Amino acid sequence: MSSLAKRPLGDTGISVSCLGLGTVKIGRNQEVKYPSTFSLPSDNEVQDLLALAKDLGINLLDTAPAYGSSEQRLGRLLTDREHWIVCSKVGEEFLAGKSVYNFQGDYVKQRVERSLRDLQTDYLDMVLIHSDGNDLSILDNSDCVEALQKLKEAGLVRSIGMSSKTVEGGIRALELMDMAMVTYHAEATDDGSVIDYAAKHNRGILIKKAMNSGHLSLGEGGARKALDFALSKKGVSSVIVGTINPEHLRSNVESAKSVTD
Repeated sequence: MSSLAKRPLGDTGISVSCLGLGTVKIGRNQEVKYPSTFSLPSDNEVQDLLALAKDLGINLLDTAPAYGSSEQRLGRLLTDREHWIVCSKVGEEFLAGKSVYNFQGDYVKQRVERSLRDLQTDYLDMVLIHSDGNDLSILDNSDCVEALQKLKEAGLVRSIGMSSKTVEGGIRALELMDMAMVTYHAEATDDGSVIDYAAKHNRGILIKKAMNSGHLSLGEGGARKALDFALSKKGVSSVIVGTINPEHLRSNVESAKSVTD
């Protein structure tokens, strides 16, 4: 059986599996946009899911303070830290049932330090700005980027970027930092121009919502079609798929393999 392909994350020197595991569902089931409700998995279920992801060739985990208890649970349950490329975020937290945003440099530093403690690690492979939609204002009118650059220089963070919500913000993030996380699927192609910029300038691209959080209507073979659409785009480093269902994970990996083989 072929292994899951790895791709370079721009010019960072980091290689990521072309499929990454999103972990929002292990830490938060309130105020989420999935089509059906779900219960948070047990610790044993999370451990089994992480072991399966590793066995299937996935090395990229995507988490965030906004994902409820995701970081704390990963910190308790994750083994073989050297295997994993861990992506976290700054700017958004989920507190008392709602999202709270803060992009001030001092807060960004504190948030990264807390993520390091929660994840029980001494470095993060990626830290992205978790945008509230005002991408350009965050990038150009706050000291958020400067704070991230200092954390990178200190060796606490290996690479930095933005989980953007606008084309202009995605491109600006790539001008200033190493990567962007963008939405890209058959019904949302605007960020294709951000991916094109990344390909031209050797920046990293992570895809979020490749299946539109479960709302994409592609009919039979929908997951494979969605992954084919995203992974076939030049410049894409990895597609993040959030699931707590082992069979969905297996199926997604097989679909990714069929696209990239």
